[in-house]
Amino acid sequence: MSLHRVRNLAAALLLSLATLTGCHSRSNTSGLTTVKFQADWYPQPEHGGFYDAIAKGYYKAEGLDVQIIPGGPYVASEALVASGAVQFGMNSSDHVLESIANANEPIVAVGATMQHDPQGIMLHANSPVHTFADLNGHTLAVKPGSTWWEFIRNKFHLDQVHEIPATFSVANFLQDPNYIQQAFVTSEPYFAQRAGVATRMLLNRDAGYDPYRVFFTSQTFAHDHPDIVAKFTRASIRGWRDYMNDPAAANAMIEKLNPALSPDWATYSYNALKTGHYVISDDPTGSQTGQFDPTRWTTLYNQLLELHVIQKPIDPSIAYSLQFMN
Repeated sequence: MSLHRVRNLAAALLLSLATLTGCHSRSNTSGLTTVKFQADWYPQPEHGGFYDAIAKGYYKAEGLDVQIIPGGPYVASEALVASGAVQFGMNSSDHVLESIANANEPIVAVGATMQHDPQGIMLHANSPVHTFADLNGHTLAVKPGSTWWEFIRNKFHLDQVHEIPATFSVANFLQDPNYIQQAFVTSEPYFAQRAGVATRMLLNRDAGYDPYRVFFTSQTFAHDHPDIVAKFTRASIRGWRDYMNDPAAANAMIEKLNPALSPDWATYSYNALKTGHYVISDDPTGSQTGQFDPTRWTTLYNQLLELHVIQKPIDPSIAYSLQFMN
């Protein structure tokens, strides 16, 4: 069975459950409109702004009861949003473009979670690999079919890299000084360093591949409920601005929801987000938080087109909207 069919079946099942349970946006007994937001992973500081908006009542002030649904490595948030099983989801902007062009999933990004994607390749500090071009002749643990890796492999002519499936763990990395794996700067380096292993990162953005991390809704929901989309977007961006100034309230909520996340790990992740300017970009005023630059969407789309990742040409401007974020 194809991955796309699996995703569609999963979305159909959840849509059926949503219908039975009244999952679609509605007013609850408190008078708030309930919406469901599908996260891309388990609760973590990379979701901090959304939890900040809950903890500080920003969604409630907009008349919304936002329920964040934890994700995981096999959750297809695009299919769930496109089907109407949930109202909002999160992922990266390249996934949004691919979902629209390749899977006919009518979704639209309405705000940026991060201005830059904190993903890349983690190496041991004393590794002989210092640039992406140095990867030839080495083994890399990477999730099969990752678009960012297709870009890097193509740009640097990496035809001599032995690829093995990523395990979403640092266990092999800790045992093998030559091990190289995909990683998020906010996560895997923490566990390696806690085990006494010094690391370095080669970031995708430094290779010229720089998608946004975004939150999105379906085109139908944006058309039928623009007021709800505007309220959710406004409160979410407010939450992210607050979170980057003071993460205490949101992190306390995240740590309670995800017992695997220690306060030390949460602090590490937050500091990585802050020092790397992933959320607010390089403008210290924070005015770019949540915002989109159409030029970057066009650049990313052209990169995907050149890689033949996009199977059907589209107008990239249909993948995002600027009307809800201001």
